[in-house]
Amino acid sequence: MKTLTIFLLFLFLPFGSFAFASNSKILVFGDSLSAAYNIPTEKGWVTLLQNKLVEQKFTTSITNASISGETSSGGLVRFQSQLDKTMPDIVILELGANDGLRGYDLSTTHQNLLKMVNMSHQKGAKVLLAGVHMPPNYGRTYTQKFDRIFTELAKMEKVKLIPFILEGVATNQDLMLRDGLHPNEKGQQVIVETVSDYLMPMLQPLHQ
Repeated sequence: MKTLTIFLLFLFLPFGSFAFASNSKILVFGDSLSAAYNIPTEKGWVTLLQNKLVEQKFTTSITNASISGETSSGGLVRFQSQLDKTMPDIVILELGANDGLRGYDLSTTHQNLLKMVNMSHQKGAKVLLAGVHMPPNYGRTYTQKFDRIFTELAKMEKVKLIPFILEGVATNQDLMLRDGLHPNEKGQQVIVETVSDYLMPMLQPLHQ
């Protein structure tokens, strides 16, 4: 009788009721912008994103391998091990800001990010590339060259791009820490909405 009841329940539920049955895995790989810098981890946008997905009935697990101060070169060194360990369906790649702030060679930043995108694809993972901008005091020429790293890479490798992960945050002092570089707890709430807008279309096909 119990088996029959379960069968009938399945039979009469609307098609798609089990759309979120499959588990998917997301790897967030970034720097302090994703590592909840100087705020409680549970207030960071990655944890907020996990909570949001749970609320929306996505059986999705998120691994946050972000490290404050990380550069694209440092990230590249440890990226393969993170891919092998987590076997993600989607990689949210948020690196490059520290390269720019430290005046590193931009061609190296581009190559490092390109390698990580290709490594993700080789593992069968989709990539959501998170772009960042340099402060205007770095000069127009440099900031434009830095922005092109992300736009050109997204176009060349056909990956989805968040043009600026701090959109609506970086220019609002109420959403930033006193250092003017990192978002505060309120800013994290804006970031999670920005990220989820780009992530959801990538995530939903994995749960159908």
